[in-house]
Amino acid sequence: MSLLLKDRVYTMQASTAKRGVYPMHGYKLGLFRMPIKLDDPAEIKSILEGMKKTFDMDQYADRIYATYYWTEENMPDPDADGYESVDLSVTVEIVTGEVIDAIYQIYPVEKFAAPQWIQNYRKKADHFAKMIIDTLLRNTILSDKMVEHLMKSEKISEVQALTKLDELTPLAQIVPDAKPIAKVEPPKPAIEGKKQLIQRDGEAAVPGPIDVDYKDKMDPSPVFKTKTGNELRTWGRVGSDNKVMGVWGEFVSVDFDICVADGACIDACPVAVFEFFDFPGNAASTKKPLQINEPDCIFCIACENVCPPVAIKIFSPS
Repeated sequence: MSLLLKDRVYTMQASTAKRGVYPMHGYKLGLFRMPIKLDDPAEIKSILEGMKKTFDMDQYADRIYATYYWTEENMPDPDADGYESVDLSVTVEIVTGEVIDAIYQIYPVEKFAAPQWIQNYRKKADHFAKMIIDTLLRNTILSDKMVEHLMKSEKISEVQALTKLDELTPLAQIVPDAKPIAKVEPPKPAIEGKKQLIQRDGEAAVPGPIDVDYKDKMDPSPVFKTKTGNELRTWGRVGSDNKVMGVWGEFVSVDFDICVADGACIDACPVAVFEFFDFPGNAASTKKPLQINEPDCIFCIACENVCPPVAIKIFSPS
């Protein structure tokens, strides 16, 4: 949130300032509160795991710590006479709970026993701290939570919310695979008496269109619970390696063995039914537009009309 933090940096008069409020005390304190909830241990762990190759990550109780290190040199040539270097760092603390507080402090440069030739230390430390916050917000599960908050609070579409988040986090580094991969429970045995008429081996993408009679030709498979708490019914899923995914969704039905993840349905949907999730191992595409908000569908069939491989079928209750 570097765009917002520029107006929320405070100067403390002593190292004991704010003692008892937050465990990080110092001469310069940056603080930003985000109205999103983070208290699920699995979600907290996903942030630690997803960012551990980018920052030095640590955790204590309900707090996450992300530290960035950099080196200052007094001259570019390390072999030259008089060459000196010093390692510096700045840490951002994420206080989890019903809301999230992102906090950082900038210590005096003397803390690092740094020589006087270092220039713009505070400015650089402030920049790197905001970069940490932006990177966490853009790449981890916090991104999904912020987008959801922006959509609800400002009544905007998912695309608009994503654009706004990008604008609010201009210092973010892009970290591939920082979000947790959706986990699918192993499918249960097919219901006795049913017959799997549609057979697939998962070695290649299935050509469209979706078979609208899939419920009569595929065995029911385990229900998938989305992050929004909705239960998504599935048919024809085999194993847990995503090679054969079958059809997902009772009313907003998508054949994921046909789906090529072009994103047209996500862009077309006016009520944000879909959101991309990673499903590695599928021949057609390794991410899918999961119907996390299937109950919100207004049956406009916009997604069905724009799907290039014709992998979607909307079943209106009327």
